[in-house]
Amino acid sequence: MTRLLLGVTLERICKAVLLLCLLHFVIIMILYFDVYAQHLDFFSRFNARNASRAHPFSNSSRPNSTVPSYGPAGAEAPSPSAKPSANQSATEKPLQPCQETPPGLVGRLLIEFSSPMSMERVQRENPDVRQGGKYTPPDCLPRQKVAILIPFRHREHHLKYWLHYLHPILRRQKVAYGIYIINQFGEDTFNRAKLLNVGFLEALKDDEEYDCFIFSDVDLIPMDDRNLYRCYEQPRHFAVGMDKFGFRLPYAGYFGGVSGLSKSQFLKINGFPNEYWGWGGEDDDIFNRISLNGMKVSRPDIRIGRYRMIKHERDKHNEPNPQRFTKIQNTKMTMKRDGISSLQYRLVEVSRQPMYTNITVEIGRPPPRLARG
Repeated sequence: MTRLLLGVTLERICKAVLLLCLLHFVIIMILYFDVYAQHLDFFSRFNARNASRAHPFSNSSRPNSTVPSYGPAGAEAPSPSAKPSANQSATEKPLQPCQETPPGLVGRLLIEFSSPMSMERVQRENPDVRQGGKYTPPDCLPRQKVAILIPFRHREHHLKYWLHYLHPILRRQKVAYGIYIINQFGEDTFNRAKLLNVGFLEALKDDEEYDCFIFSDVDLIPMDDRNLYRCYEQPRHFAVGMDKFGFRLPYAGYFGGVSGLSKSQFLKINGFPNEYWGWGGEDDDIFNRISLNGMKVSRPDIRIGRYRMIKHERDKHNEPNPQRFTKIQNTKMTMKRDGISSLQYRLVEVSRQPMYTNITVEIGRPPPRLARG
């Protein structure tokens, strides 16, 4: 009887071992096919990446390069004069809205200013940017149309680097944009905020469909392309952490460097002040205008909103404004009379360059200071 029970027990143990072996075999086969599928996917991506490198404008080793999109893999690039046939237009699917988070972003970027830069190189790197520095994504419908305005005088060296980095970043972000350099004519005291007011009006004259405006200094380059150049529900401050400030916000009300407002937000605060001649103060006045009109400043994460500044000496005729602290305290009294509604200037020239539109304007000079005593 004992031997019979022992035999039955051994038989059950053998069956259990057999089932475990069968289960182990099934699991091994599942893992094998899964790894095999990943292996094939890796090589398909590798081949696609090699194919993209064959394009004359491709440079995947540099994050500020973007390959022009010509449709499905293997399709020939259309010639500029080629037109779609009736059959093609009938079968083409309508473009979908661009994704909130563009899929082609690379994240943190290596920004350096030691390599020589030329405008010819910038043009070669950005063949799909249209005359005047304009671009529209070919594969999706952009959610906004963005005018990027840069106050400018005697900064040609900085402009080359800015265009070299920003054009590819903006294209990866799927932004429909135009770049406008607002150049102050003459050698009188510089007025950053007034130039940006001019840029707002002149950009709308060029294209009334602009509904978002980015205001950027020419010496600031974003270090992460996830810092999306678009407008938000609240006014946006993009340059949260500059290298000159140790990648930290210098103070809570700081709104300098790079900022963005929608058309309606800009008009709500009566634009920017026109009376800040020289360096400093206008960005704090703008922050006050935003707060006084019931809005709040939004910012990206400090790890994404980092910027590198191109080092330079203080510009001539842009000395610190000694009246800036008094003016900042009076924003509530001055913002309704001083702004886009009171702007006066003389348009000198509009020149559409391959990578940007140059708008040269005469904006006057600061009023004489009253003598003390």
